[in-house]
Amino acid sequence: MKFASVLALAVAATVVSAETNAERLARGLPPLAPARRGTPVARAKRSWPSGTGQCSGGSIQCCDTVTTYGKGGDVDELVSFMGINIPGGTRCGTGCSPISIIGGGSGSSCKTQPVCCEDNSYNGIINVGCSPMNIW
Repeated sequence: MKFASVLALAVAATVVSAETNAERLARGLPPLAPARRGTPVARAKRSWPSGTGQCSGGSIQCCDTVTTYGKGGDVDELVSFMGINIPGGTRCGTGCSPISIIGGGSGSSCKTQPVCCEDNSYNGIINVGCSPMNIW
């Protein structure tokens, strides 16, 4: 008889814990934290942004220099001269050309670290929103 009582209590506790956040909020309680699902590998931090390949926001570029806008360098003068409106702290590349991953063409080798730039609309004079990449 005691086993049946313990089993009934365990089942009742399970039913209470299976309530939704909507039910908890209706009773004036705070919502529960999201359930952690998946393997530790699925939760591991990626070394690049998700998407197709490592450069989902733009194209892979090889730039002569990559510096931060707003620190008083040549990039600041170039951005103001071209009338580009970007927030301070944005990484910008100058003298950029596209890289061919496959290995053909003039951009297949890069003497500096390749970058992924979000805005490449200034013909390589300046590329905005650049982040370093490891492609090899």
